[in-house]
Amino acid sequence: MIKTEPPNLELPEDVDTLQQMVMHLLADLDDLNKQLAWYKRYVFGRRSEQLDPSQLTLFEGLGAEAEEPPQETPVAALSSPKKRNGHHKGRRPLPADLPRERIEHHPPQEELICSGCGHHKEIIGQEVTEQLDYVPASFVVRQHIRYKYACKNCQGNVSIAELPAFAIEKGRPGNGLLAHVLTSKYADHLPLHRMEGIFARHGIDIQRSTLCDWVGGCAELVSAIVGDIKRRVLSSAKIHTDDTPVPVQTKDCKRTRDGYLWAYIGEQNDVVFDYTPTRIRDGPIEFLGDYAGFVQADAYQGYDKLFAQGKCIEVGCWAHTRRKFFDAKETDPARAYQMLALIGQLYDVERRVKEDNLDAAGIERLRQEQSRPILGQIKSCLDGWSVQVLPRSPIGKAITYALGQWTALNRYVDNGILSIDNNLAERILRMVVIGRKNWLFAGSDNGGKRAAIIYSLTASCKLCGIDPFAYLRDVIDRVSTHPASRISQLVIGM
Repeated sequence: MIKTEPPNLELPEDVDTLQQMVMHLLADLDDLNKQLAWYKRYVFGRRSEQLDPSQLTLFEGLGAEAEEPPQETPVAALSSPKKRNGHHKGRRPLPADLPRERIEHHPPQEELICSGCGHHKEIIGQEVTEQLDYVPASFVVRQHIRYKYACKNCQGNVSIAELPAFAIEKGRPGNGLLAHVLTSKYADHLPLHRMEGIFARHGIDIQRSTLCDWVGGCAELVSAIVGDIKRRVLSSAKIHTDDTPVPVQTKDCKRTRDGYLWAYIGEQNDVVFDYTPTRIRDGPIEFLGDYAGFVQADAYQGYDKLFAQGKCIEVGCWAHTRRKFFDAKETDPARAYQMLALIGQLYDVERRVKEDNLDAAGIERLRQEQSRPILGQIKSCLDGWSVQVLPRSPIGKAITYALGQWTALNRYVDNGILSIDNNLAERILRMVVIGRKNWLFAGSDNGGKRAAIIYSLTASCKLCGIDPFAYLRDVIDRVSTHPASRISQLVIGM
């Protein structure tokens, strides 16, 4: 047997760090055991997908709320009101604002005669059991009837009311349908060709190209609102930003190339997306312009020129840093796990921040007291390791990244409004990531710009806890006739 020497590295003496290292190791050990079990089944176990017929009996009682075994329980007992009560312990009540449809049930006539005295029984109360049901979405045709008036004496001078402003000029879609299309694509990730099929099942023939035109028309309609959201973001004291690629169809329609959507998030949960045809550094520079606040981002070199101008201040992301040490745990587990444990202690402080619901001043005090000493331990480890490892190894790259970002990674401790990481921007970009798995690509750069506009609204709705359909329906109703000087009244959250 070949013996391997353990790495020449002293373990930390701090008990908390050692405990967290053990927890990380145990978690990885559990994952490895699961993987090993899967491989053993794959290599040595049965490969057939056939089920033993006796296994199917496991599913016979699925969903039943009977307390006795299914084979011994009468069917009538399964439907007793006590076992289907809508107020079952632990079950959430159904929303009070949903419409209710009453369905009354009375006992059979023969049971309404009292068996004791022969008199007719009377109603003494009722038990209500609520069942959640679904009515498929339906279309409605709104007829705008304009009556004509004329002078009978002159046989002329005809008067007729003007049509109200339509979101799509000379188009047939109502505002509710437009809001549904936008919400389905940009909030629920439903491609237009699937919507085309869904509408066809209702007997409505709407071509994909028509839906695309509607999306473009709506994007143009609400672009002024997104412009005002951008103004609010740029007036925020801090901005989270990140980007993700979006496949864009080339002019010959034979292949795709990468365009990019950039998310910018302000303090008040305002989200603005910006589209650029390539991942050039001029994208964030052009968008942020003369912004003078905190910008939290990853270490993408495209931001370097922006920060070099000295107007905005870089804030690092500990989640990105942690990820690099996580990737190095296979090749240098001792150093990687020690660093993961120390970074975990930083996040323990952040959990206490949320649990205690501290204001900005309280957050800053707690971080100075508890996070600052941990950062000192991390810096000491990084400085010591940097001369012990190969720079191009995974652990070497992780150390180089952390040291290169060190000033930016420490800034969150000195200001309570800042976050420890940029995960907020990553969560928002997940909307785009999930969406592109469904709609696959944008048809053109203009399509990318339209997507940026609508994503700005749906993402802002998500962060503010607002139903995107309700918001878009209201905005489309009002924006055509709303004064441009008061466009801020249509911004989410106002």
